Amino acid sequence: MADRKFKQLFSLPVIVAALGYFVDIYDLLLFGIVRVTSLRSLGVPEDQILDKGIYLLNIQMIGMLIGGILWGIFGDKKGRLSVLFGSILLYSLANIANGFVNTVDQYALLRFFAGIGLAGELGAGITLVSEILPKEIRGYGTSLVASVGMFGAVLAYFVADAFDWRVAYFIGGGLGIILLVTRISVFESGIFMKVKELTVSRGNFFNSLQIDPDLLAT
Repeated sequence: MADRKFKQLFSLPVIVAALGYFVDIYDLLLFGIVRVTSLRSLGVPEDQILDKGIYLLNIQMIGMLIGGILWGIFGDKKGRLSVLFGSILLYSLANIANGFVNTVDQYALLRFFAGIGLAGELGAGITLVSEILPKEIRGYGTSLVASVGMFGAVLAYFVADAFDWRVAYFIGGGLGIILLVTRISVFESGIFMKVKELTVSRGNFFNSLQIDPDLLAT
């Protein structure tokens, strides 16, 4: 019984969630790594690089803040997979477009949309893993996702070192698109499907959803 439960750690939803976090961390760290190089390439004077870099980072963080709220509401209404598909598509396209920017304002706009997409990826992935796995191994599942994700930082460093910053963004967007294709096979969590059948308000930011835990017991 225990062996069967631990085998679930390597089921497709867990693997895909881990790869999603991998791509997430790649993108988050990539901006910090190529920030100076990319701003110089766009013609930003040396004495403005720090200020412009902070500006872009703030814009991305605002996007993540807004995205965390929006994707959370959307995930409760439409399901975790809808968030996974939508968020990965959004930040993948934003990353690819980021490789074509010619001005700081274009850069900022795309970092904003990338931030919105990145905010939905991890939250929905961890939630899906937590709902699918038995309670005894949920901690292992989230740890596995986080551990795999950390390698995204390593990849970002090597890619940024080996390629032009624009190509590095193209690679990040391409990884996201590949990940999106793999997610077609991932199933929705049983807990959400049970909640979906209830006549309750889902995704209301100002209401707390009270559901009998026995109803959702796995």
